Amino acid sequence: MIKIVPELHQKYIINTAEGALVQNISVFLCNLTYTVTREVNLEGYHKVYISTKVLKHSYDKRPAFEYDLIINEIHKIVKYPDKIYRNKEEKRGDYCFVKTVQNEKCLCVLEKGEQCLEVVTFYRVTKEKYLNSFSLVWSWRDDGVSHRSTLDSGESQPTCAPQ
Repeated sequence: MIKIVPELHQKYIINTAEGALVQNISVFLCNLTYTVTREVNLEGYHKVYISTKVLKHSYDKRPAFEYDLIINEIHKIVKYPDKIYRNKEEKRGDYCFVKTVQNEKCLCVLEKGEQCLEVVTFYRVTKEKYLNSFSLVWSWRDDGVSHRSTLDSGESQPTCAPQ
């Protein structure tokens, strides 16, 4: 199990005051699967990074249950999504990776950087119709490739995101 995000939370986010500034650190979260990069046309964007800035924003804005659930499972949401949607043009980020975790539909928005993808936000989808206005790009149910058994590496690597 990858613990990089919970470790970032423990080191930089926990018990910070709402709106407090935190050191902005971006770390490697995971690689996308070959199937996702191919089917969503993300060749060259297989590495995904997350920053303390994104964690702090969600820590301040989301309910504790939601935040804790997602930070402990975010690598699975990104690496093994159930569905991927194209984000709305007026919103920040390019793709919404969606996965049901502990009976909760969780969404993670990724944005293309220069050579990688970056998590820009994450939250729980509470209304069933919320995703109806998004364009579905890829669905696990349509994919017969058994890539879910791939092991996570969990190693931290330098970021391509600006610091």
